[in-house]
Amino acid sequence: MHILEKKIRDAAAEGRTALIPFVTAGYPSPETFWNVMGELDESGADIIEIGVPFSDPVADGPVVEEASVRALSNGVTLHGIMEGLRRHRGRFRAGLVLMGYMNPFLQYGLERLAREAREVGVHGFIVPDLPFDEAGEMRAVLAEQGLALIALVGPNTGEDRMKLYAEVSQGYVYAVSVMGTTGERNSLPPEVTDVLSRVRRVFSLPVALGFGLRSPEQLSALPKEVRPDAAVFGSSLLRHLAEGSSPADFMRVWREGQ
Repeated sequence: MHILEKKIRDAAAEGRTALIPFVTAGYPSPETFWNVMGELDESGADIIEIGVPFSDPVADGPVVEEASVRALSNGVTLHGIMEGLRRHRGRFRAGLVLMGYMNPFLQYGLERLAREAREVGVHGFIVPDLPFDEAGEMRAVLAEQGLALIALVGPNTGEDRMKLYAEVSQGYVYAVSVMGTTGERNSLPPEVTDVLSRVRRVFSLPVALGFGLRSPEQLSALPKEVRPDAAVFGSSLLRHLAEGSSPADFMRVWREGQ
């Protein structure tokens, strides 16, 4: 079992939804980012998705995009992220996933990226702009290092397409609640139930739901049989951090809301 899958299965064995916070690398500042990571880890994060800043984040809503722009203006780079992870290797109990766009990864060099990612304690990648038909090389390079390429599926992903992902995926499957960009929403759209139902039929991996989550009540409103195994939250956490509030306070709401 891949370590990312195990993290979510262990949470399920404890009778709870796994918590997967997303935070942009270098946010709110390069000086405070690693403290944020540590506090998320200590506050119960099962997996932490680290956003790699990019100048053209096509899948990101305004909050994540603003965080990315701020990080870039503060000199955050993929090389710097890897060096920071190397310095903090062994510090985090949570699984670690790098989420970013293909351009910076290609510029870094895929084989170098995969090798160094394993060395610094990363367990997987999410690449929103990498379609299945073009993902073979990266999936193979990551697999050589024991790293997962996490599948992203959404309302427009048919079951036949999902089956292709299911044959090669590891870790967990990331179900996107809506078409469009990331961002907080007051309620989840009705098609989320259909998306989760299709994912459950096709995948044997744990299911993480993201894009639009802002409170645990959104999950409890879903039919019990399709509720995700893990919740991914990014924009709501970044907004919380921008207000000067602590990661621990944010995580407490999610822990106690289950």
